[in-house]
Amino acid sequence: MFETLLLNFLFLLFPVLTFLIFFENRAYSYNRLILVFMSAVTMSLCIAKPIRLEIGYIFDLRYIPFIIVALFGGYRSVFPLYIILNAYRFYVGGDGVFYSFLFATAILILVPLYKNRFLKLPSKGRVIAANLIALLIMGVYLFILGLVQDSLDRQFWILSLNALTTHVGVMSVIMILIEKIISNIKNRERIVQSERLNVVSELAASVSHEIRNPLTVTSGFLQLLNKSKTMTPEEKGFVELSLQELQRAEKIVSDYLSFAKPQSENMVYSNMKAESEYTKNIIMPYATMHKVDVQFNFNNFLNKNYDRNQIQQCLINLYKNGIEAMKETDGGTLFIDIFEKKQNIMISIKDNGVGMTKDEISRLGKPYYSTKAEGTGLGMLMVYSTVDKVKGNIEVDSEKGKGTTFLITIPT
Repeated sequence: MFETLLLNFLFLLFPVLTFLIFFENRAYSYNRLILVFMSAVTMSLCIAKPIRLEIGYIFDLRYIPFIIVALFGGYRSVFPLYIILNAYRFYVGGDGVFYSFLFATAILILVPLYKNRFLKLPSKGRVIAANLIALLIMGVYLFILGLVQDSLDRQFWILSLNALTTHVGVMSVIMILIEKIISNIKNRERIVQSERLNVVSELAASVSHEIRNPLTVTSGFLQLLNKSKTMTPEEKGFVELSLQELQRAEKIVSDYLSFAKPQSENMVYSNMKAESEYTKNIIMPYATMHKVDVQFNFNNFLNKNYDRNQIQQCLINLYKNGIEAMKETDGGTLFIDIFEKKQNIMISIKDNGVGMTKDEISRLGKPYYSTKAEGTGLGMLMVYSTVDKVKGNIEVDSEKGKGTTFLITIPT
């Protein structure tokens, strides 16, 4: 029994270790397909090599990968496993094929319903929830098995104890490993993003001022030249075009300057009420122009040290992006909610615009990436840079066609 248990544990480790070694840096969709395939192989091997107790009973760990995929992937990912599980169980034959089908169907219907709430739990909460679900499922399975038994003898209770402890123990180890991998991925992304923002900040501080000076001089002379009465209309058109491009270049330089380190004269210790109300008032005419209603709510009494100008620009960029996301939907509502939660300042900015795909969300905050055709990507990069400077975190929840929510957490 012990050797078979270790073999089954090795089967369950196979997808985790394979993903960690070979597929950790691949695209999301490719990872999902690979993990579903490896989970199907693992589940089939668990059925093929069940754990045999000395008292004559057998059980296997097929439902562990089935439950994990249902919790993390939902119906779309677990349905192929459901087909493979029932097909292989039917091929194996023996007693309990019909009950296995009914039980797998119940898990397929019920467990993925919990997916969204499960994914919102903290790491420790997900481990506990997965264990409770595994314990509940095996408890129900053993209860049903007890109902069809003639009598509940000592051997049945030994089976129950072994099955419950094995499922909970193995589920705990697998979930802890999964959560550790997720934590490592997030930490690596956070480090890479922080290094990227530091490089941009240093570049901005050293270059932007030097570029702005010649731009200002050139723009001044072009404006004087544009007032000349001896120029032809065609030449005036060329000058006006040059001025427009200079203005665009100055805007990009201004965006770069916003990445510079916080300035001491702009530092304040406040609860962000003045900045949030100021930026809301600034953005109202722009929202009205695009038929967007703004709902603003402020309920925070926690204070934080921050650069006033950078926080204002950060909020304006997010408000503006939300409004522009509702252009194609002919208006909508921008929800701005600033509140406190467990010694954190929470800033929630929600729109019901065009939304984003998971790939677009994963690329937010990278230099020169923008979902807008005319965008430079520096606006969102500035947002991530500002939040990083106050040791904050940004979570993005979006669905194509339904809108986007930015949730900023700033510890105090």
